[in-house]
Amino acid sequence: MEGAPVLLESKSSPINLLNEMQQLRLLGHLCDVTVSVEYQGVRAEFPAHKAVLAATSKFFKEVFLNEKPVDGPHSNVFLNEVQVADFASFLDFVYTARVEVEEDRVQRMLEIAEKLKCLDLSETCFQLKKQMLESVLLELQNFSESQNSEEESVARPSVAPAAEAEREPPDSSVASPEGPAAKSKEKM
Repeated sequence: MEGAPVLLESKSSPINLLNEMQQLRLLGHLCDVTVSVEYQGVRAEFPAHKAVLAATSKFFKEVFLNEKPVDGPHSNVFLNEVQVADFASFLDFVYTARVEVEEDRVQRMLEIAEKLKCLDLSETCFQLKKQMLESVLLELQNFSESQNSEEESVARPSVAPAAEAEREPPDSSVASPEGPAAKSKEKM
């Protein structure tokens, strides 16, 4: 008698797999492709795994699926007009699902993601750019509101000092506008 099927699912397996693939790449183990990148005379070569690149980038998937078997087990891919630092960050992202870049490089990362047809990186960059824009808009709104409240307080005459003067009893040491005659009438 068989029991009902149960689902065995690991929450850590995808992360562990990515971490292990990243370690293999960094050590140069089992790499079956070398990506050569050149931009304005700066050139670098990156060993990687076809399966990882094909799984994360439609560009690489098309390249590898259209390869001639004559090329052998190891492939070479050449990318021009891609900055070395940007491709290194791209590789870090596809192997780890995260990468830290300076704010001013987010647009370039979006461009490389679109060029290499990497949907995950495109969406990540787009979401970050959206958050950055919302943050800037919120700061502008707060600045605008603070400017408006400052302008209103300057334009509107202050009522508080006059109200305080009405509440306080007149100081007897200050001469009355009506003079000494008025004071003597008050005493009577």
